[in-house]
Amino acid sequence: MSLALLEPGARNRNEATAWRWATLGETGRYINGVAFKPADWIGEGFPIIRIQNLTDPAKPLNRTTRKVDAIYKVEPGDLLVSWSATLDAFIWNREPALLNQHIFKVIPDESVVTKRFLFYLLRLAISYMIKSEHLHGSTMKHINRRPFLAHRVAIPPLEEQPRIVAETEKQFTRLDAGVASLKRVHVELKRYRASVLKAACEGRLVPTEAELARKENRSYETGEELLQRILQERRENWNGKGKYKESASAKIVDLPQLPEGWTWTTVQQLNPADRPCAYGVLQPGPTVPGGIPIVRVGNINDGKVDQIDLKLISPKIAAQYPRTKLQGGEVAISLVGAIGRTAVIPQTLAGANTARAVGIMPITKAVNPHWVEIWFRNPRKIAEMTSKSHEVARKTLNLEDVRVAVVALPPKAEQERIVAEVERGLSVVEEMELLLGTNFQRTGALHRSILERAFTDPKSRE
Repeated sequence: MSLALLEPGARNRNEATAWRWATLGETGRYINGVAFKPADWIGEGFPIIRIQNLTDPAKPLNRTTRKVDAIYKVEPGDLLVSWSATLDAFIWNREPALLNQHIFKVIPDESVVTKRFLFYLLRLAISYMIKSEHLHGSTMKHINRRPFLAHRVAIPPLEEQPRIVAETEKQFTRLDAGVASLKRVHVELKRYRASVLKAACEGRLVPTEAELARKENRSYETGEELLQRILQERRENWNGKGKYKESASAKIVDLPQLPEGWTWTTVQQLNPADRPCAYGVLQPGPTVPGGIPIVRVGNINDGKVDQIDLKLISPKIAAQYPRTKLQGGEVAISLVGAIGRTAVIPQTLAGANTARAVGIMPITKAVNPHWVEIWFRNPRKIAEMTSKSHEVARKTLNLEDVRVAVVALPPKAEQERIVAEVERGLSVVEEMELLLGTNFQRTGALHRSILERAFTDPKSRE
């Protein structure tokens, strides 16, 4: 894409020399919104524009019957600037509403700038201020009013501004078409990922062991036979307190029919005899140099543990919680907030521990833990586990629901083939998603380049 917007030679030399410097405060009147309180938000009255209504048009509008000055009323087409949390300029395109705090309503000085020109100029100015010393706040980024209004910008003559806007919007139309294509590809990748997991869990991704055994005229160990072997080994290896108690079998009411050679089981039946499911209780706190790594919910995603940002805690504290000490090969599942995120603990994290909100499912060596993880990552299973969660401050899944969760159990050789095929298919998706992410970043840089090229005094580019 060419960024040659309105080259200096294409402009009248007299116009080019007429560019001047001004502050944002000289471009118009900037009116900060009203500090509405939650008590002012009711289900009737006039709508209130909050920052979330600017960034997400689908967000519902809070309403109020509180009386405020008419200056705080926003009409469709008005220019707004969010100067806290999300920093950007917007054109309001919904019903008339009232202005909340942390948002400026901008009334352009039409002797200096047109509204459309100021809209793009503000976007460029904000992109500069975000990278300056004027950006404040750790949890909620914001720019104070004084430095915001004092920010210097280059202003062309009024007669030149519509031409700059028209060329800028033409370039943006082309760029937006490219972004829309990238978004469509991203949606298709998500669908493909879900279809791979769904096919894997329905026995349609690879030939079943039953089919291969018939074709090769041989016998094989069915999922049911594998399960009985696992349960027998659990009984024989029991060395706990009291008499061995059989794990509850799967309740197969309303469950779909399984492929030939598969059977239903539960997570509890797949646990080793001496290692039941457990949940973490450790709180991360400050990282302790040389400490024990702990796996948090944020480290769990798409079957893998992100080890880049692992917190380290005191070995003495970690030693107090041996039930969640990791050996490698367990399946971790998030129990709070983002319900159902799963990962297989790698052997490199043997000796580590787990944080609060993470459940651990130890899996017998007779079963591939990656198969169990794939089963829980299937969108249908995630929806099922989420439906079992209850709301406190955040959605929470009980560990008991994990213990009794049903799992389809294919023959071991079939598990291995499914895992290999899922990894192959999803590795392609991951590579394409990385490429998409890079291209999305490039489009952001191109947006700024277009603005910089169009809204810079041509003399400074000669």
